[in-house]
Amino acid sequence: MQKFGIGQPVRRTEDVRFVTGNGSYTDDINLPGQAHGYVLRSPYAHARIKSLDTTAAKAAPGVIAVFTSADLAAAGVNDIPCFAGGFIKNKDGSNIFAPGRPALAKDRLLYVGDGIAFIVAETVNQAKDAAELIEIDVEDLPAAANLRDAVAPGAPTIWAEAPNNLAFDWEMGNNEASLEAFSKARHVTKIDLVHNRIATNAMEPRAAIGEFSTGEDRYVLRTCTQGANGMQAGIAGAVFGIEPSKLRVFTPDVGGGFGMKTFIYPEHVLVLFAAKALGRPVKWNGERIEAFTSDTGGRDMLTHAELAIDENNRVTAFRVINQANMGGYMSMNGPFIPTVAHARILGGVYNIPNVYVNVLGYMSNSVPVDAYRGAGRPEAAYIIERAMDQAARELGLAPDEFRRINFVTPEQMPYSHPFGFTFDSGEFERNMEDAKRNAKWSTLAERKAESRARGKARGIGMAYYIETTLGMPTEAAEILFLEDETVEIVTGTMSNGQGHETAWAQVVAEQLGVPFEKIRLVQGDTDRVKSGQGTGGSHSLYMAAGAFQETSNVIIKKGKIIASLMLDEEPQTIEFNEGLFRVPGTNKSVGIMEVAAKARQANELDLPAETKEMFVDGLNSAAKYKYNNSTFPNGCHICEVEVDPDTGKVDILAYTVVDDFGRLVNPLLVAGQVHGGVVQGIGQALTEDWLYDSDTGQLITGSFMDYGMPRADDMCHIDFSYNEILCKTNPYGIKGCGEAGTIGACPSLMNAIVDALVPYGVTAMDMPATPLRVWKAVQANSRQAAE
Repeated sequence: MQKFGIGQPVRRTEDVRFVTGNGSYTDDINLPGQAHGYVLRSPYAHARIKSLDTTAAKAAPGVIAVFTSADLAAAGVNDIPCFAGGFIKNKDGSNIFAPGRPALAKDRLLYVGDGIAFIVAETVNQAKDAAELIEIDVEDLPAAANLRDAVAPGAPTIWAEAPNNLAFDWEMGNNEASLEAFSKARHVTKIDLVHNRIATNAMEPRAAIGEFSTGEDRYVLRTCTQGANGMQAGIAGAVFGIEPSKLRVFTPDVGGGFGMKTFIYPEHVLVLFAAKALGRPVKWNGERIEAFTSDTGGRDMLTHAELAIDENNRVTAFRVINQANMGGYMSMNGPFIPTVAHARILGGVYNIPNVYVNVLGYMSNSVPVDAYRGAGRPEAAYIIERAMDQAARELGLAPDEFRRINFVTPEQMPYSHPFGFTFDSGEFERNMEDAKRNAKWSTLAERKAESRARGKARGIGMAYYIETTLGMPTEAAEILFLEDETVEIVTGTMSNGQGHETAWAQVVAEQLGVPFEKIRLVQGDTDRVKSGQGTGGSHSLYMAAGAFQETSNVIIKKGKIIASLMLDEEPQTIEFNEGLFRVPGTNKSVGIMEVAAKARQANELDLPAETKEMFVDGLNSAAKYKYNNSTFPNGCHICEVEVDPDTGKVDILAYTVVDDFGRLVNPLLVAGQVHGGVVQGIGQALTEDWLYDSDTGQLITGSFMDYGMPRADDMCHIDFSYNEILCKTNPYGIKGCGEAGTIGACPSLMNAIVDALVPYGVTAMDMPATPLRVWKAVQANSRQAAE
């Protein structure tokens, strides 16, 4: 086993750079002669633009230009399209309504924060000052900014093409079979749930620098992304109508993405357009308030779900009706998240023969909604796990017992889900029992009694999640042997905090036996990375590992040819292991770095001409890995809480996770991913809520003064362990781990809160479970009991 190979808890090599202040983010980049851009944003939730006068702003000190939608239209710049709108269809087969997002608003302003004008000046403060001189005359229109407002009867119409604000009506599953199963059910459990809207709030706000070279007739965009190649293709082809080669996208270090930095934003378009128009680089830095008024939102869905249960306490059918907020425009993947990404995993780890889901997507006067860590799967897990707990309570069963009755068993693997995909592996009961043991489940009654003696209410909540990772058709990789014995590894995935520099180096060190400390990752530059699917859907590791393995196989095959000359043996007799080409049964061997050095001199070697062509670049090689199947990470989360019924305050006392991520490349990185994901889920469950005023459509939670980010003292120690149950659909048995913590956290915490409050008559609770909401629920039920 390699010292720094697969399975080793190697500390992140990139962290030395980060903690010493030597990281390089978009904000750290400044180009000679650059100007600064600022977006004037709408203060209106919904308004028609009657006139827009930029004369005074253009004459302000330091101002270079002021651009509006008219300038973009004159240059032939297109809206940012909703790519998912091409393949998500209504249940009747018709096209959904999927309006793209303009870089600057045209005739109407659709939400607070919608871009009105782009001011470019010598300094950002000069641009801000000039923005105040722009005169805009509008007709104020009625607004429906929150989802409940948009779906209400008589709600203001946001788009004429979407009557009643309904953009799409989508379904998956057999509705008739589902209804038949319900007609035969012994018991039906019904539950209504709120998936509160979440702001991503990455540590690094969005930023972008545009540049245009007249001589090369080529744009350069420097920006924080989750995949430079996808952004290159989208901006070049869909927005500017140019060949991808005419746009270089460069992504330096990225301080968090969580799905939100996958997408093309108006500011990407604006800095490129302005740079070409002005003949100098243009930089835009987003501020925290702009994250709330312009970054895509997450979740934002209302759910009605039902379970049909037979006389053996087995679930025979599961029906879900979702109303999903899409925002003022349709984001790039917006309609994909609450439909396909969400629905594929509905029903969780349970052997439910009939699953049906109907998703209604609505437009609203809010920032567009798209992927946020988990991207539809947290919502799916929340629905089934809240419903399973409620059903168990109604049936008089323990929550673990009811789950055990309905689990898909190892003997049923591979298990075919009603929606057509296949679970290849999983031992759900084993993980649950391990989690129960670690969480001291059996002695909960004693702890509940101790809390009651202090006037508090203690509860425990379980959730068993499964997710489907979202693969892409292919992932490519290159491995380059440099003359200084550095090994460059090139891939189109993009780290935004996960530790790729360490994990990918471990994979290549394992495959080729090259020194771990000599490996350098190249990512985020479309001039160096010719193709790549970016990072998202927890697919990066198994796709990149597969691509590096394919590339390593090419290198080993080539290396045996060179080694055969160095060892005076036939290539077919040579074996490769742990960085050495060996002749079996002898002490003859040569290291891969020596072979790489020799391969650079292939023209001087006694090789046939056609063989020499293989070594034009020495041992350097590239290959692609083809995506075959999703993987299915899964695990059990158990949360224990104490609630103060007098104040509604919830304290998390213990948190236990037992996961199955298949084979772990680096347990230390995995633990970090789980911890971070759990905290994000707990933030949604306890404190976070992105809200607009129902009367005015104004943003209420536009800063950290109003938006409740989770803090260290909201959390306890997270007890994390894992069982390596290997995936059977990729060479390493990897399942992916990036989003799992978030998926399991919300239902386990909310189930714990309800468990604590059942003695007070509370059996339902929506996120976020703020002290006020919890206190009101206790008080309401106390009044009902008194009456």
